[in-house]
Amino acid sequence: MSVPKQRIDSFARDGLTFDVRDEGPLDGPVVVLLHGFPERSTSWREVAPLLHARGLRTVAPDQRGYSPGARPPRRRDYRIQHLVADVAELIGEVQRTAPGPVHLVGHDWGAVVGWMVAAQHPALLRTWTAVSVPHPRAYGEAMLGPQALRSTYIGFFQLPFLPELSARPGGPFERSLRRFGMTEDEVERFRAEMVADGALGPALNWYRAIPFSADRSMLDPTITVPTTFVWSDRDPAIDRKGAERTGRYVEADYTFVELDGVTHWIPTQAPDELAAAVLDRIGEAGPA
Repeated sequence: MSVPKQRIDSFARDGLTFDVRDEGPLDGPVVVLLHGFPERSTSWREVAPLLHARGLRTVAPDQRGYSPGARPPRRRDYRIQHLVADVAELIGEVQRTAPGPVHLVGHDWGAVVGWMVAAQHPALLRTWTAVSVPHPRAYGEAMLGPQALRSTYIGFFQLPFLPELSARPGGPFERSLRRFGMTEDEVERFRAEMVADGALGPALNWYRAIPFSADRSMLDPTITVPTTFVWSDRDPAIDRKGAERTGRYVEADYTFVELDGVTHWIPTQAPDELAAAVLDRIGEAGPA
């Protein structure tokens, strides 16, 4: 007898509790949505309803540092290995009542984590759609060119205290978000969900943990899951070189989707185009 499907509003791992938005048809194929920085699961608010209308169920966590119950204090607690294990645990929680692999979508840092989930746990996934951030090796190769200049903010985010201090209303942090293409409504949401809620410091630990994240598991992130990569040509954070090289590291069906005139914040500023790319990838996978 099959186990009745159930909504998931949270899951636990490593002594932490993660909040989850579980929406759409309960019996639909599951799409796990991983947000980026500095946003939370609400960044999928425009995309998720478009997937629900096509019969898909979306499961979007507030990830480590973002969920109030999942904010450990040490930088090393935010190593990529922990972030990947968190997502694998969430998928396992989904599979307790909805067996089978899921469709995974990740934006920004959610894409970084998703690439590693796809590389290390391919059996958990039916499809993988990365948004904005290219494959880790392609990104590394691009750092030998203009990408290095585009990535200077990463060094600033690794500093203690200063990034948080710069996030006062109207301060340098907000000005940089506007330069990266955020709208005033999106900046206001950043104030409420990240600064006022206390998530900004823990979320910055994703950057501060980068020196602790290198190990053998990172050496060969070859992707064998059917993959789509969505990149926008007005993204000031990601250079074209890494975007165009990503396909070299996918040993499965692969599609590159370039969005014209869109900034870094694809899920909120181009939801229709992103949903179409996700649906195309899911459709190519065939019925479950």
